[in-house]
Amino acid sequence: MILVLRALGVGDLATAVPALRAVRAAFPDRTLALAAPTWLTPLIDLIGGVDRVVPTDGLTGGPPGVAPPEVAVNLHGRGPQSHRLLRATQPAKLWAFASAEAGHPDGPPWAEEEHEVHRWCRLLRHYGLPADERDLDLAVPDTGVPRGVTVVHPGAKSPSRRWPHHAEVARRLAARGHRVVVTGTETDPAAEVARDAGVPLLPTTLAELAGLIAHARLVVSGDTGVAHLATAYRTPSVVLFGPMPPRRWGPPADRPYHRAIWHGTRADRGDAPGPEVHPALLRIGVGEVLAEAGEADRHAVTA
Repeated sequence: MILVLRALGVGDLATAVPALRAVRAAFPDRTLALAAPTWLTPLIDLIGGVDRVVPTDGLTGGPPGVAPPEVAVNLHGRGPQSHRLLRATQPAKLWAFASAEAGHPDGPPWAEEEHEVHRWCRLLRHYGLPADERDLDLAVPDTGVPRGVTVVHPGAKSPSRRWPHHAEVARRLAARGHRVVVTGTETDPAAEVARDAGVPLLPTTLAELAGLIAHARLVVSGDTGVAHLATAYRTPSVVLFGPMPPRRWGPPADRPYHRAIWHGTRADRGDAPGPEVHPALLRIGVGEVLAEAGEADRHAVTA
């Protein structure tokens, strides 16, 4: 068995897809187990090749409950905690970034300022596995969702990533002829955005959200999981960046139908999320987002 650790969220999983597929290709006859939160299972199923989900929610619990794996692959972090979690499963080999604190001198050095997709592919190349960073696509789930809508997704896990003008963008896109829906729930900021914009709020399951994004005309969101789903389905998108710059988490730069906006500077209060909207987000204007939406539409590709 090959055990891979990626116990994070939607965007984290999406950026690890090329690395996961590289592991699958390298061990076609082994069971591939992914240690991840079980709520991600509908999305994991769209990657293909994962045989088993081992329930793992972050690094706060005990080690994944599995027999000692042949190889444990750390696609979660730099260590030492994630390294130790995998070492507790007693793997024959541990593939991970070098960490003196975790007693793991093997592996390449960690590079803070690299793109998340590149990071994990680089790790696997160190261990001799070819990994294609372009291999980001996901299968489209069979769900009964509207097609051709423009999705405005105002939510984000951290308040620092919640741009305050999504309602105005939704209203003005609707005035331009877009069939706008806001994704989220009645208990998050999405409900207020939908009411202010006068457009429908569309709560979804994770599989329905993936299907909605796959069939959408356009996606407008912050730097969150929905943006990575737009990348996975090559759906035109406008992504608003705050704490993290697009060079770290943005869509592929060679796709003109994905538009990334970021006005961060080194003078900002670092990349760590905080309780207030990040200064880089506050520098983004409604007109700029609408202009980039027009560019994304203009460059849209059809299957």
